[in-house]
Amino acid sequence: MLLILIGPMVTTDCQRSGAGSGLIDHELEENGAVRAGIDQKEEIFNNKHDSKKIKNGMFDLVTGSISKTEGSKTQDETRQGEAYAPFAGDPNLYKKRFYIESYGCQMNFADSEIVASILNQEGFGATRNLEEADLIFINTCSIREKAEQTVRKRLTEFRKLKEKKRGMLIGVLGCMAERLKAKFLEEEKLVDMVVGPDAYRTLPGLVEEAGTGQKAINVLLSRDETYADISPVRLDSNGVSAFVSIMRGCNNMCAFCVVPFTRGRERSRDTASIVAECRDLFEKGYREVTLLGQNVDSYYYNNESAGEQITFGKLLEQVALISPLLRVRFSTSHPKDITDEVLYTMAKYENICRYVHLPVQSGSTRMLQLMNRTYTREWYMAKVDRIREIMPDCGISSDVIAGFCTEEETDHQDTLDIMEYSRYDLSYMYFYSERPGTLAQRRYKDDVPEDVKKRRLQEIVDMQYKLSLESNQRDLGKTYKVLIEGTSKRSDADWMARNSQNKVIIFPKEAYDLKPGDYAMVNVTECSKATLLGKIVETI
Repeated sequence: MLLILIGPMVTTDCQRSGAGSGLIDHELEENGAVRAGIDQKEEIFNNKHDSKKIKNGMFDLVTGSISKTEGSKTQDETRQGEAYAPFAGDPNLYKKRFYIESYGCQMNFADSEIVASILNQEGFGATRNLEEADLIFINTCSIREKAEQTVRKRLTEFRKLKEKKRGMLIGVLGCMAERLKAKFLEEEKLVDMVVGPDAYRTLPGLVEEAGTGQKAINVLLSRDETYADISPVRLDSNGVSAFVSIMRGCNNMCAFCVVPFTRGRERSRDTASIVAECRDLFEKGYREVTLLGQNVDSYYYNNESAGEQITFGKLLEQVALISPLLRVRFSTSHPKDITDEVLYTMAKYENICRYVHLPVQSGSTRMLQLMNRTYTREWYMAKVDRIREIMPDCGISSDVIAGFCTEEETDHQDTLDIMEYSRYDLSYMYFYSERPGTLAQRRYKDDVPEDVKKRRLQEIVDMQYKLSLESNQRDLGKTYKVLIEGTSKRSDADWMARNSQNKVIIFPKEAYDLKPGDYAMVNVTECSKATLLGKIVETI
């Protein structure tokens, strides 16, 4: 599946590679952009031309690079293959060292923090040095074929290490492990352990079993596992933004998506543990949390002891009340589930960010029905209207698929039309390719020729270029409260920050006494399709 991202992106993810000039050169490092993971040699587009020919991957306006993702499980390609970092100044002595490399969406990276905590409690210490690792884990993604190919290639690179170090164990975690199960052990003889996303508590026992020379596997899915009682050991981050998992699994059976089959049924984490984790992060100096779930708007927790039912809107409120200095974001929403309660809660609290990622996938009601999205074109447009009615300043982004099964030109034109109607600040855009086990693979024929898919995708990309530029131009002259995430990668003299609408703003440090995690009021003076440039007008 080929995907394209245009516009500013949420998360702390920024990466740089690719051609460009002028303002785009300045923004390359700043904008939560995505790129190919480890050992992927992707083609680079030339930012100097408005027309971009789509080839083998996702075009990123910010980096000029190509990479891939799928559906509403948005991947931060800057972090693909990122190794878990031990915390600084660790005084503990460990019996063994583990190394974790993560691929896929933010849920996978959050899961790696859970795994690290479980292993830590058993006396294992993290390392980023493969040579000193006794245990090597790859936390995998199964959303597309390319993601799985990347993991298999990476495993071959571990072979020599394992041959040199007697007793080294290699484990595969996550969605790819869940999809392939025992077959993975048959196909990849190098692998000692295969562990699904609901089985991480059993890792210590599986490590012990694999240490005896036996192959170890646990891919049982759970209806109640949320890891609520496990305090994650944080990945190496900017110390400002953190991700907090609020639920696991997905009950939506979108025809193109493999997630329900790899992460199981939907279950919500208990509210008290979520709020406690967010409060702990704030007390440790973090100033932004992103509440994570495959479909956060369907969060529902029944607190029987208090006789209270907690919806996502109520959870948002409880997290926002921790402190007005703690920003709250969330990802991802399903259009059928985001409620007025959520929107009014966002509008009520200044520290809940005015940004909604609302995947449309297609603008055609016929295609939406085939995709099993459970809403119509008109229903989606009404939801966009409602968001803008309650929060006129809210940023909206989306996911768009080109060339799903049986798509015709009229369906494609409906997609272009709904994009223009919704005025997206950002879109994740890709053409369809089927994944084994999905409803679409079982029910429909992938009958749209690839050249047609690519041509339609190019037209979607061109539309988003137009929308992203118009969105940023509307911000010229406005002043925003921004949260400083760190120094600009392009210049030590500049800060990189985000506003509530999730747009990156770059501005000179000047003589102000500011640091990452501080807020400032910044006036927007320049823009491109990807980034805003500004100047401090007030410190907070």
